[in-house]
Amino acid sequence: MTTLDSCCRVCSRLFFSCRLKNPSDGMKNRTCCWFTVVSVGALLSLFAMYSCLIVYNDRDNVNWMIFSMVRKHINFFMVAMIIFAVFASYCVLLLLFALVQVALREKLHLHWLHVIFICLGVIIISAWIVVMAYHERLIVTLSLQYMAPFLQFGAVGALTLLSWFVFRAYQEAKKESKFLIAAVFLVVSAFIFLCPLLISSPCLMEIKDLKKDLPRPKLYGHRGAPMLAPENTMMSFERGANECNLAAFETDVQVSKDGIPFLMHDHKGHFLKRTTNVEEEYTCSKNLSFDKLKTLNAGKWFEEVDPFRTVHLLTGDQKKEAENQHIPSLKELLNLTKKYNIPVMFDLYGSTDCDNTNDTVRTVETIKESNVNSTLIYWLHKNESEHVKTITSDFIQVYNDKKICEKKPGCRLNLEYSHLTMDEIRELRKDDVNVNLYVVNERWLFSLLWCANVSSVTTNACQDLNRMEQPDWTMAPSAYRLAWILADALSILLMIGLFFCQRSCHRRSDVNVLHRIPLLRINSN
Repeated sequence: MTTLDSCCRVCSRLFFSCRLKNPSDGMKNRTCCWFTVVSVGALLSLFAMYSCLIVYNDRDNVNWMIFSMVRKHINFFMVAMIIFAVFASYCVLLLLFALVQVALREKLHLHWLHVIFICLGVIIISAWIVVMAYHERLIVTLSLQYMAPFLQFGAVGALTLLSWFVFRAYQEAKKESKFLIAAVFLVVSAFIFLCPLLISSPCLMEIKDLKKDLPRPKLYGHRGAPMLAPENTMMSFERGANECNLAAFETDVQVSKDGIPFLMHDHKGHFLKRTTNVEEEYTCSKNLSFDKLKTLNAGKWFEEVDPFRTVHLLTGDQKKEAENQHIPSLKELLNLTKKYNIPVMFDLYGSTDCDNTNDTVRTVETIKESNVNSTLIYWLHKNESEHVKTITSDFIQVYNDKKICEKKPGCRLNLEYSHLTMDEIRELRKDDVNVNLYVVNERWLFSLLWCANVSSVTTNACQDLNRMEQPDWTMAPSAYRLAWILADALSILLMIGLFFCQRSCHRRSDVNVLHRIPLLRINSN
């Protein structure tokens, strides 16, 4: 036994089982059990980490939901990501040490502390997966459409590396167990090698088709540019117009006690607590006059909380400007709309505790009084659209029902990004439907929707998406097929070589054992 071999054995045994010596004979039959436990923990933790990275697009929604429950600014999503990253690293390290021990023909014994940590982690991750399956399963499906070609290549590489251990287990197994090992390995291998037949990604296209038929989706600023300035403030909309090349402003409107529409998203209990310095408890916009609302600071929270970890990008002057932002009226935004000729689309919000009877009428009156071009107003269908049509027919109607737009070519559709499949987007675009999806912040999701030919997206990250000149990746179908076939063929050739290598090693081992038997008998005599 070499010094390196001995060190590897001792280090892996110390980390895995906290023992310097081999486990007792009574523990040796647990190797398969412990290896399975560690493998399951590693696979689940890697999936949890992958899902966190995918759902990162919706992190603001998660943090807002936590705030609505605990009334404190906590970056809960980042905390969850750190926990899952630590657990994933821990489980993968355990698995690597287990593989080292198996390669060195060591018997495994998992220390009871490792068992407890893995069990707790599996319980937490299982709960996370249940939540994900209920709330975020569609974004995971979309991510697979985007990442599937690369995940398949990674799976082929992992299968090739692990085949060494499978082949050794096959050679050392009893005759009845060999059939089971071979059957399972062949089924898994066939699935991994052939799964590209099931992969359908809109980014598998010719580059010339992208440049010819798929212009970059337009950007709608979600509450302005909330990564560059406090959301729903004039600074946010100004920076969005000047730095993000926005095609439209998206905002939220409520009506004050004295009938003045103003910009504010939160509309349920304690609706001012998240983004202002209000001290009293208010549950309804009708409890305050606009003069009172104007006295509230709507910018300091942005620098204190740093919701998107982007405050460091602001200059000293920009930080001072952000700190002094107030709650703007709808009229202020309409003046900005006229200045930049950028349309505005808004949700008309009102708490259930409020009397919102005249909110629509008052909002329409404010728009008319501002003398803004009516074609710059995108009126969402859910905001009493039919009633608005009786007042004015000039506003651009935007619908949130796919079935309506299927019957009205040329209409505008505004939906959450997870409510349409890539094929549905393409079919709607063929019917000349303008499709806007919200809220899209990550490059991979924007790239996927770009390949699907979406018209526009509502985003918090306008400054990042505005810099993209093309999707992060596209690949010609013929090139992907060639890469797939070559990767599979190379993997199969390597695994054949590994199989015969293991077979040769096993036979030499059997011969050495047979040669030792007479010597053992002589010594015993």
